[in-house]
Amino acid sequence: MLSSLHIENVAVIKNADIDFGAGFNVLTGETGAGKSILIDSINLILGAKPSRDLIRSGENEASVSALFSDIAVPLSKAGDSEISPDEDGCLYITRSIDAAGKAKTRIGGKTVPVSMQKDIASCLISIHGQNDNRILMSPAAHLGYLDSYAGNGVLLSEYYGYYELMNDCRRRMNELARDEREKARTVELLKYQIADIDAAKLKAGEEEELTASRDRVKNSERIMKQTRLITKALYRSERSLPAYELVKKAISAMESIADYIPQSEEYIKKLNDVAYTLEDIGLTVEDMSETEYDDPDSELDRIESRLDLISKLERKYGTDIAEILAFRDRAAAELSDIELSDVKISELQVKLAEYERKALELASRLTESRKKAAETLEKSVVSELAYLEMPKVRFRVDIRRSRDADGKTKFTRSGTDDVEFLLSANPGEPLKPLAKIASGGELSRIMLALKSVNAADAVGETLIFDEIDTGVSGKTSQKIGMRLRALAASNQVICVTHSAQIAAEAHHQFLIRKSEHGGRVETTVTELDRTGRISEIARIMGGVNITDKLLDSAAEMLDSAASLPGKQ
Repeated sequence: MLSSLHIENVAVIKNADIDFGAGFNVLTGETGAGKSILIDSINLILGAKPSRDLIRSGENEASVSALFSDIAVPLSKAGDSEISPDEDGCLYITRSIDAAGKAKTRIGGKTVPVSMQKDIASCLISIHGQNDNRILMSPAAHLGYLDSYAGNGVLLSEYYGYYELMNDCRRRMNELARDEREKARTVELLKYQIADIDAAKLKAGEEEELTASRDRVKNSERIMKQTRLITKALYRSERSLPAYELVKKAISAMESIADYIPQSEEYIKKLNDVAYTLEDIGLTVEDMSETEYDDPDSELDRIESRLDLISKLERKYGTDIAEILAFRDRAAAELSDIELSDVKISELQVKLAEYERKALELASRLTESRKKAAETLEKSVVSELAYLEMPKVRFRVDIRRSRDADGKTKFTRSGTDDVEFLLSANPGEPLKPLAKIASGGELSRIMLALKSVNAADAVGETLIFDEIDTGVSGKTSQKIGMRLRALAASNQVICVTHSAQIAAEAHHQFLIRKSEHGGRVETTVTELDRTGRISEIARIMGGVNITDKLLDSAAEMLDSAASLPGKQ
């Protein structure tokens, strides 16, 4: 649930901390007090597009922080994610907006992209308001609700796997069945590229070896002079004793007096090691000094020519020999695919037919599950809407086979069904799509009905209803309030309302109030005690003139709601 919300420098809210409770929470206040700012703030937590217009005048940054607790169940729906609750089972989501309108999100102390924020936050909170209810006008949303009600998650996932395989097969077949003239041009180009690379007979590491050889040839005279000097100094010299001979003499001398010097054996061993090292270096360097180029200029030209060829190939095919050879392998594979395209297309057609068979089988099971669930959903929604003062309503889930332009069965991401909710609010009126007949107030009640009959799917989530009472009577508002309280038995419910009846049903009530401090307008949010709730409910009922009778009526409403089951 949403345990707390901290808002800083958002519009007219300078600093606000709201500690929500479990169950049913309501937010009330006069029109223009700033209730919409709270919804805007929560939308920022959900990943809504940021705007610098939300930053309080005179400030450089706005931020919203939300603390969620007891979220293991809803968070599990977020799929693969590195984000997890802390040791207390809590999770912080913070969103800040700078003066340029850019936002930064941190979840659990980690900076995350907005895509991850939306994925995680949408599993924890859902907002339903006059604008948000417009999603009910989308048949795609209807299909989602039906699948959620039917518990089709596992079946949908299995179907979607084959749907992706079908799309991959079709994509590869389309690539292979390209225009014949384009195919011929591509084959010619690929053959040229392969031959161009093969003619060079490149070897891994060759460029580095050539570069080193070029340096040696350029410095061959100096190398020869210095290596001969090293050889004379270390191992072989006609004019003076080299280091090797001097060490050998030292060994002989040490051996002659070994009986008189402690640790002489160790010294002799170390001197022998030195002699062997000098001999090895001397012979190796002597070989280097004897390596002469018959024609250094010709050898240098050969190396430069080879390096120039490699450089030209790198400009065409990659930054080094490894990339050039990798390019050659890819070109050869593509050439093979094209030359064997007819065979590969046949193979893909066989695979596609098998994937379609399995997908159709799963889609049929989805259709069967949806039709079975639709019967129950229709009855449950009608019952809920009747309770919410729509007694003559008819509600139907229309399920049809998806068809393409040629009238053939069409596979979609969700199966082979088109689903749409149809409604008739009055007797004698035909069933029509929600988009064509439902008013704002009716949409709010339909949304609440759907949430109520499918409450089990949203266990542990925070459901936010923004002015769900718009366009309904006091009696209907009371019933909406009772349904919201019932929904809060398994979820946290937060409702922005102008209805005294809905406010009275809540477990917790918060007053949003606008006031002036130091010439600046500020909005504050305060949780009300019983006395405060009575005064606020009376204000909603009576406006400016709050009489004792109104206060008594408000207290009676609270007492009546408290006496019903589920009151906390």
